[in-house]
Amino acid sequence: MHHSALKNSQEFYDCYSPFFGGDIVRVVEIGAQNVNGSIRDACPENFEYTGIDFVAGNGVDIVLDDPYKLPLNAESADIVVSSSCFEHAEMFWVLFLEIMRILKPRGLFYLNAPSNGSFHRYPVDCWRFYPDSGKALEKWARHNHLDTVLLESYVSDQTDDQWNDFVAVFLKDEGFLSDFPKRIVEQKEDFNNGVVYGSSELIKPIFISEDVKKLLAIELIIKKQIKINMT
Repeated sequence: MHHSALKNSQEFYDCYSPFFGGDIVRVVEIGAQNVNGSIRDACPENFEYTGIDFVAGNGVDIVLDDPYKLPLNAESADIVVSSSCFEHAEMFWVLFLEIMRILKPRGLFYLNAPSNGSFHRYPVDCWRFYPDSGKALEKWARHNHLDTVLLESYVSDQTDDQWNDFVAVFLKDEGFLSDFPKRIVEQKEDFNNGVVYGSSELIKPIFISEDVKKLLAIELIIKKQIKINMT
């Protein structure tokens, strides 16, 4: 797990977990195998946690027979989280609807998926997510007669590696919008192309990726060095 994945998940819980009360808050993670770290570490200790994956391993409580069918009751989860998984789901839109099925009406889905980065099969690598991806999934939910809304999304800055993470937070039923008055991007600085519910304007918009900016900077340094060497 890369550093920004854990950081983003911690910021999600810091922002949204205070709005969950009651005796038991049920969290389900999709793609839970702990390979080199786990976002389970960011979850509040008093929350009940279930890790799901299509292979057995550390951090996996339920192994799926079908990657698009979650063996959980409808409206049984308060929060579903998934990090660095959707890029490996050949039909992530099918999984998205299944996640909506198991969420309670005021449930949240936290999605973290790469917006760039190297090709990495597990067992396949199919997708990258861009600033409009969250709104597209919201429209897909509405197309399937759900009242799901995108509360916010953003692309986080690179930290000590190659990855820019696309992060999105969905609320299953818009009727519970007033239960969640805060947003991660209100306190966060290290992101670009943020989207929040109720606004069509991008927050901190950029149209050249961080990778390209770095390449252009290197190219400029090389050109300057060549010019110096020629004089």
